[in-house]
Amino acid sequence: MINFEAHTKDERKEMLNSIGLNNVEELYKNLPTDIRTNGLNLAQPYSELKVTQEIKRLSELNKTNYASFIGGGASKRFIPAAVSQIASRFEFNTAYTPYQAEISQGTLQSIYEYQSMICNLTNMDVSNASMYDAATACAEAVLMSARITGRNKALVCKRMNPQYQEVIKTYAQAADIEISNDLSQIGSDIACVILQTPDYFGAIHDVEKLKENITDTQTLLICCCDLIALSVLEPPKCDVIVGDLQPAGNSLSFGGPYGGFLACLDKYKRQIPGRVVGRTTDADGNQAFCLTLQTREQHIRREKATSNICSNQALIALQTTVYLTLLGTKGLKQVAMISANNAHKLAQKLMDKGFELQSKNFFNEFVLKVNNADEFLANLKENNILGGIKLDENRVLVCVTEMNTDEEIENYAYFAV
Repeated sequence: MINFEAHTKDERKEMLNSIGLNNVEELYKNLPTDIRTNGLNLAQPYSELKVTQEIKRLSELNKTNYASFIGGGASKRFIPAAVSQIASRFEFNTAYTPYQAEISQGTLQSIYEYQSMICNLTNMDVSNASMYDAATACAEAVLMSARITGRNKALVCKRMNPQYQEVIKTYAQAADIEISNDLSQIGSDIACVILQTPDYFGAIHDVEKLKENITDTQTLLICCCDLIALSVLEPPKCDVIVGDLQPAGNSLSFGGPYGGFLACLDKYKRQIPGRVVGRTTDADGNQAFCLTLQTREQHIRREKATSNICSNQALIALQTTVYLTLLGTKGLKQVAMISANNAHKLAQKLMDKGFELQSKNFFNEFVLKVNNADEFLANLKENNILGGIKLDENRVLVCVTEMNTDEEIENYAYFAV
């Protein structure tokens, strides 16, 4: 009979003897008995074939034929097959960390190209090598503004994604930064004003109008933007632009991992968190890439560090780079326009049925007013439609992308009651 145990009885006895114990129970004598387990009650080991068959059986229990209209920070978008094929090539998988530039030129170049594309889309001067996600990018931008201005108060628009707001509060609390949602408090003691456009409810904001209320030249304006929307909407004129990379080449993946982008004006580059890759020439005059700025405590004096972020979302950023390269400027605009047109098409059909929208000034997400959100969404789900996110008893956040077909849009409007 094959022994599947990691260690034999003799091996376990030898290890126990070496530390002066008689049995395994003595290892846990300091633990209260009420928190100990009596084993994991696992099934007998299966062969690889049996495990594969069981996983397939379990996967078939998932329902995957829903038409999805869920957004709120992560949405279902088309990803060309070439994205994963290129990103999973061994040249990227086996490349060493960018710290040693001489043996990681491919990784460094892909990050450099990513930074260049982010700067192009945001109309900013400098981009870092990516953040963990949009929420941490927002929080890091707030910390960045506090360092630049020497102030400890930030105004956060209450129409931002609630998850982003929570992460900002968590970061700010540890950094002794006061957070307020009252934008009427804009004054000379404010480090930054941060808003989202299109916001969590889909509405597009007039950033120029808001800037008129920021009379103090030291106060930074931070905008959280949709990367796809930036291809057709004029990038806001501000100091820092952040956002999420998920819509651009990264799957939903049950909630992650995602990546965030952060770009700023040139004068703030020394305060940018994370790492920045630069391009130069080597001793022979050949093009070379290296980490130009490395601003965490590992690289410079601890008190001079701008962030404790340990790395960047290299794979997510790589997939975004491949995605943007494959689509190009024309293709990305086409994705944005199809999404916007689909969203407005569905919104119009719903208004024709008597529904009301919270705002008609939106990109590809809108808030629909309903009589009972739970019943509204349940009815759609019974007809294989994930209708959106419940905001409260009478409001649903609906997201439409290039993935939603005319038939799905017609069905949504038909079953919406």
